[in-house]
Amino acid sequence: MKILIVDDEQHVREAVKLLIDWEQLGIDEIYEADNGDSAIEVLGNIQPEIVITDMRMPNRDGVELLAWMKEKGRKSKTIVISGYDDFHLVRSSMKYGGQDYLLKPIDPEQLMEALQKAKQSWEQEDQARRLDQQRSIEINQIKPVYRDKLFSTMISEAGAGGQVTVPSVLKEEFQLDRATECQVIILSTGMLEPQISRKFDGNRDLLTFCLINVCNEILKPKNNGFAFRYWNSEHEIIILLWDRLADWEDLLAQITEGIVKSIHGRFHYGVGHKQAFPTGLSLSYQEARAALKQRNLLKDNSYVHCSEQGFKTGIHSLSIAAYEERFRLAVWSGKEKDIETAVESFLENARLLPVITQEQIELWRFEYESMLSRWRQELAAKQDIQASAEPSSSLPLYVLLDEQGRLSLELCRRELLNGLSAFAALTGAGGNKEHSIMRDIARYMEQNYNREVTLQDISERFYLSREYISRRFKQELGENVFDYLGRIRVEKAKLLLQNPNLKIAQIAEMVGYDDDKYFSKVFKKFEGQSPNQYRKL
Repeated sequence: MKILIVDDEQHVREAVKLLIDWEQLGIDEIYEADNGDSAIEVLGNIQPEIVITDMRMPNRDGVELLAWMKEKGRKSKTIVISGYDDFHLVRSSMKYGGQDYLLKPIDPEQLMEALQKAKQSWEQEDQARRLDQQRSIEINQIKPVYRDKLFSTMISEAGAGGQVTVPSVLKEEFQLDRATECQVIILSTGMLEPQISRKFDGNRDLLTFCLINVCNEILKPKNNGFAFRYWNSEHEIIILLWDRLADWEDLLAQITEGIVKSIHGRFHYGVGHKQAFPTGLSLSYQEARAALKQRNLLKDNSYVHCSEQGFKTGIHSLSIAAYEERFRLAVWSGKEKDIETAVESFLENARLLPVITQEQIELWRFEYESMLSRWRQELAAKQDIQASAEPSSSLPLYVLLDEQGRLSLELCRRELLNGLSAFAALTGAGGNKEHSIMRDIARYMEQNYNREVTLQDISERFYLSREYISRRFKQELGENVFDYLGRIRVEKAKLLLQNPNLKIAQIAEMVGYDDDKYFSKVFKKFEGQSPNQYRKL
């Protein structure tokens, strides 16, 4: 602890220092000042827990010093030592927070008692301040999540057709008692540009956090809306507007500019119509959602989609379920040519569609996963094979998009061929015993080396347990899955390193590593030298 002794008489300061056992009190730093002005100068550099001051001093006296400390919010405990038994001085001392008023000549026992009381008071108040600070930190951590939940609940209540309650905490914070209209805009993180997906794959929470921060930095100054994570949908950020609704286009332009600067990517927005607040929240949300789901993925169009621009569901529909029998026969034949022909027959009709929406893609994915799930159950009944114990989950939709964020039917073709060929290998159909599913897994990694590939992804894709894949892959190919993937990435990186215009960090990202330091470590493991050393050679 620190203490400041303020008195214009040096012998008094020396006496105070000699009379007390400072080590016993736990005070290890003692500072001095000979008047109020010099004391303020010292207080500008240190924060003493206790201040002992005289009252009558030249320049700024003790009363003025105490008044200054109170005005500046200084938390130091103060003890007054004075040669004057003056009611005015005593009252001033108490008024400005003085804890004790001792008369000269100084009594050592009284001074020690006053110091112990001051120390105890300081420690109690400091502990209370720390608890308040900790509570404040915890509240600030919980507050954004709590707000997200409250806003999400309002949209759900509006959709249920019941009474929509605007929580009082939101009314107070955002002055929502004056809001009469609202508009919902959805920022979608479901179908991303591939470069953004690769960058944030496996860390979608960080992406959501960054996007919400950018949105609210623009919304907060005008208090015309708020962006939050929608609890009922994993890939939706809601931008809720309740003021200056006519300016929504300018607002989205500002948000997009901020996102491009911070994340270097663009995102799609679904825009609902203006509705009554709060009863129209759900209707505006549904309009925004429909605008996103019904946008044409074949066109390189705007990133902003209004509900009137959407296409009616089912006008241009194509079902994978209608091709199930053709796919089944091709898979059970075990011949790659038959599988390619079956897939091509589906894609021929897909290419004729003038419109393919996100809604259509999600339907295809559902039908495809359901079809494979049924086949897996049939296979489990026929063969003694170790299947994945966990249910299959859909691959992210972004794997079907090209670098411009448009749907690529060639990528759809590759996904179908990979999945059906892998299942054909799993069945052992056609008597082709040399065809190994581990080779298919190796080929899958060769085709997807530039994005994050986990053992769980492979397990779900090929319907095998992670343990089984790890054991069999090493048996058949002589190294574990991730060493194999690392070797592929390093070979690709060696080609890219020949281009002097590419930075090491860029190359790391291009071959599937977010962290260039980790990339360098993997490269050195395989090549015995760093990427920079390889480039120089």
